[in-house]
Amino acid sequence: MSNQGYDVTLSDDELMRYSRQILLPSWDIPAQERLKASTVVILGAGGLGCPVSETLARAGIGAIHLIDDDVIEPSNLQRQTLFNIEDVGQGKAETACKVLSNINSFVQVSYCAQRLTVKNASSLLLVDKAKASKNPFLLLDCTDNFAAREILNQVSVANNIPLLSASAIGMSGQLALYEPSKQSGCYHCVFGEALDSEATEESQAQTCANSGVLASTTTIMGNLQANAALQYLGRGHNPLPGQLLIWDGNAMTQHKLRYRQDKKCRVCAS
Repeated sequence: MSNQGYDVTLSDDELMRYSRQILLPSWDIPAQERLKASTVVILGAGGLGCPVSETLARAGIGAIHLIDDDVIEPSNLQRQTLFNIEDVGQGKAETACKVLSNINSFVQVSYCAQRLTVKNASSLLLVDKAKASKNPFLLLDCTDNFAAREILNQVSVANNIPLLSASAIGMSGQLALYEPSKQSGCYHCVFGEALDSEATEESQAQTCANSGVLASTTTIMGNLQANAALQYLGRGHNPLPGQLLIWDGNAMTQHKLRYRQDKKCRVCAS
């Protein structure tokens, strides 16, 4: 696999840092160069955003842009692995940005401490639209509410940008990588019934804050999300084509459910 003309080179220090990845039969220097040319925009710097951003930074991604308007609370420390007790009261996105920069100075890290809305979605999520059209670019859903995921999905479909969506609650989680260009279905195709039903308000209320979550659940799902992102960005391979992965931490099992585009979907069906 070539790096397809991406204008990146790896320094000797980077080759040494990422040598254990480059040794893999399925991961070579072109894959590492492709990863270096890649950008991820992560919505949510909490239980999922912390592990996925840390793993991607350590692996050598080119750029990470974090979006989160929340501040760190003591209850976050149980699972939000980039933060310590000294960080309580500080902004999540800014604090995570500083930690990630210390972890790997080769990675360009930026942040935005604003709440995502329909009006500001494009300006917040498409930090470099020209770059997104030329180099590998991925939107990562690390939120804990349906409304934000709907906005993410709409931007993903409208701009033909893949969306890697993860969720974690209690001792279970879900993961899917939606590719609008494949017309294989979007987030709304899979969860539209729940989103449009009368139970939406009740479903939205089921968050980590009031339903609970085991510390390992977010870490595992965040790293599964990172694994899918690395494969997609570095190798151009979607490990979950048209599939929703469901992980059950209580039984220590996982399985996949197939989905397809809803021809009546109000977001992606034309």
